[in-house]
Amino acid sequence: MLVDDQKLIRQGLASLLSLSAHIEVAHEAADGEQALAWIKAHGSDIDIILLDLRMPKMNGIQLLQAMRAENIKIPVLILTTFDDHNMLLEALKAGARGYLLKDVELEMLVSGIERIIAGESMIQPTITTSLLNGLQGLHSEFEAFAAPEALSAKELEILRLIAAGCSNKEIADALFKSEGTVKNQVSAIMAKLGVRDRTRAVLRAIELGLIGFC
Repeated sequence: MLVDDQKLIRQGLASLLSLSAHIEVAHEAADGEQALAWIKAHGSDIDIILLDLRMPKMNGIQLLQAMRAENIKIPVLILTTFDDHNMLLEALKAGARGYLLKDVELEMLVSGIERIIAGESMIQPTITTSLLNGLQGLHSEFEAFAAPEALSAKELEILRLIAAGCSNKEIADALFKSEGTVKNQVSAIMAKLGVRDRTRAVLRAIELGLIGFC
């Protein structure tokens, strides 16, 4: 599903995504209100929502919040022109699973869609600096504990690869492991850090000084 107030953008995205044999645009909406109404009626028909942030009536953050209030669990990928760490952090706190800029290459957009549908997260590497600048904004999102369980050298290596934007498959290839093994290790890392997704695992590790962005 595409949600963007600019019709030309929606049409362009739909046309580009149609080039992928595995992606079909099920519906388009011009604002959050339209999107929410359609999602309530037809949400089972879609696997992911591509969402703009600034729209009339109900913006992207408000739609995310409304979906959370309604316990709607369709994954959301933000696609916006705004490389702003405050908006990025608000989107993550509201439940977005990914954040890309509209100037992204089609290959990365398709990869982001596929990864998020597969249960991963996706943040465009060029905007990870924004995450660092606004890191304190997510402090309350982490579970409070004085001493997180120690991560092994291998787990730290996996965290660094996640921070570099690698998917589970790419990590598995780099470390000569099965994708299933990597998925289990990522889950163990998130449990140790007290977070619920890969993005917050990286942020928590940076906050603790365990890793840095390259």
